[in-house]
Amino acid sequence: MRLDKFLKISRVIKRRTVANDVCSAGRVTVNSKPAKPGTKLKVGDVVSILFGNGTVSFRVLDLPLTPRKEDASSMYELIEDTGDFT
Repeated sequence: MRLDKFLKISRVIKRRTVANDVCSAGRVTVNSKPAKPGTKLKVGDVVSILFGNGTVSFRVLDLPLTPRKEDASSMYELIEDTGDFT
């Protein structure tokens, strides 16, 4: 699954265009390597997103073919959350 699509359907980022812009700006890494919006994700990949006031890192747990809103939080496991995201 594409990185920008995963960020949207897992509800880490609310809109795919925003996810695409964040990836294109070089603020997302997959397994410590810079990632473009079209980067293919696999189960077990570690994704880090640099926001203005911190970083969020999570591990991909599931890549469902037909995701449901209720399953969004079970698609990843939060590893690190530095910053104030409230």
